Amino acid sequence: MFKNIKNDLPASIVVFFVALPLCLGIALASGAPLFSGLIAGIVGGIVVGALSGSQIGVSGPAAGLAAIVLTSIGALGGFENFLVAVVLGGAIQIILGILKAGVIGYYFPSSVIKGMLTGIGILIIYKQIPHFFGYKADGSGEGILTELSNALGNISIGTTVIAVISLAILILWSNVLSKKGKLFTLVQGPLVAVVVGILYYTFTKGTSFEIANDLLVSVPVPENFDSFLGQFAFPNFAVITRSDVLLTGFTIALVASLETLLCVEATDKIDPQKRITPTNRELLAQGAGNMISGLIGGLPVTQVIVRSSANIQSGGKTKLSAIVHGFFLLISVIAIPRLLNLIPLSVLAAVLLIVGYKLAKPSTFKAMWNAGRKQFVPFIVTVLGIFFIDLLWGIGLGLAVGIVVILFKSYQNSHFLHIEDNSNGRHMIKMTLAEEVTFFNKGAILKELDQLPKDTYLTLDVRKTRYLDNDIVEILEDFSEKAKARNIDIKIISERGIVENPNSYIEFFELRPKTA
Repeated sequence: MFKNIKNDLPASIVVFFVALPLCLGIALASGAPLFSGLIAGIVGGIVVGALSGSQIGVSGPAAGLAAIVLTSIGALGGFENFLVAVVLGGAIQIILGILKAGVIGYYFPSSVIKGMLTGIGILIIYKQIPHFFGYKADGSGEGILTELSNALGNISIGTTVIAVISLAILILWSNVLSKKGKLFTLVQGPLVAVVVGILYYTFTKGTSFEIANDLLVSVPVPENFDSFLGQFAFPNFAVITRSDVLLTGFTIALVASLETLLCVEATDKIDPQKRITPTNRELLAQGAGNMISGLIGGLPVTQVIVRSSANIQSGGKTKLSAIVHGFFLLISVIAIPRLLNLIPLSVLAAVLLIVGYKLAKPSTFKAMWNAGRKQFVPFIVTVLGIFFIDLLWGIGLGLAVGIVVILFKSYQNSHFLHIEDNSNGRHMIKMTLAEEVTFFNKGAILKELDQLPKDTYLTLDVRKTRYLDNDIVEILEDFSEKAKARNIDIKIISERGIVENPNSYIEFFELRPKTA
């Protein structure tokens, strides 16, 4: 693990600067103490990073759980009661890992996973635009166009200048300087942008380009060690038997596990080395992380795509990067909270804009469009659902549309018709059934049979069919009666031979060899 430290150490610095504002922002959005987000980030890095089998995944508080956390804190009667649900959720995840439930993530189609990555990328870009221009929303639930309009109409000059400078540094570093030598690989662009941002804030105070204090990072600053310890919260286990607490714990376990497994699938896809993460071990690691986070006052933890993709894009090779970033969070909170509070939010917004763009490149849309409607429709539905509703709704809608597309394709591909000739006044038609024919194909086959003209010689080829639903057999039974009245003869070709005008289709298909 340590042999890749020259790659992992710079990557951990980038992940640290990406994770810091996310930990604070998710805690704020969750209605929880800001310190709880930092606890979750530290636990996600150190504990989950050490236990996980993922080499490049990074865990921490997740935006996808913010709405659940916000609702649950109020419904359960306080943050300490909510922490009990977090601990229970972690215990349930450990049980899921023992039961080998990690396979669930593999049942999500690639189009939905790519849609999740792209949707999160677009959402990141949208959420960072106000910070980029120095506009602080009032939390009144403005619409998308209204919020963007307000951000562009209330531009802070100083904030925007350093944001543009930071963005230029990041682009220059990524596209040009990183190829110029080891020094530019070791010292990453985001670190340079942050240092420049601190210097800019310091030297522009009192000028027309100064940055307001409420547009800076806001990390809690303890006065002494006792006040530092006082920021930790502990679960109120007196409520552990309450049904609403148990239900919330189950919800957290289910949602956090699903989000983690989807992230694992997505992260493995963009891993340059194409390593496969053991999903059951990941559930065990996440469960342990959530139990520890809940016990010391942290938010729920999941593997998260923003930090994971930032790790990959910055050259991270092993889990050392995730672990070290957790220690950086811990050290920074203890040792340099005042220095961190000098970082302009617009600088971090520039870092996240680059991360968002790499997740939602225009080339991804083009590739999915070229892949056909079967891939593009679930992809775009997932993207729009994540952007306009939330992460879980987007994934759910994308999966639902994907299932509908599969069923429609199954409906279309249940059989193949071939008109051979029209000799002797009879229509010669061959119908070949697909390998699997279920009740979903009932309508399509019934439609074709009803449209057969009189005086037809129908050849039904079932040599490739390995599964035939009883509903289809009933259709053929009913059609055989109609066929006599319409002068339609039926020949069935099977692996066992040829049967002319069979009286009983059930008996015929029962003669076919059984397959596993």
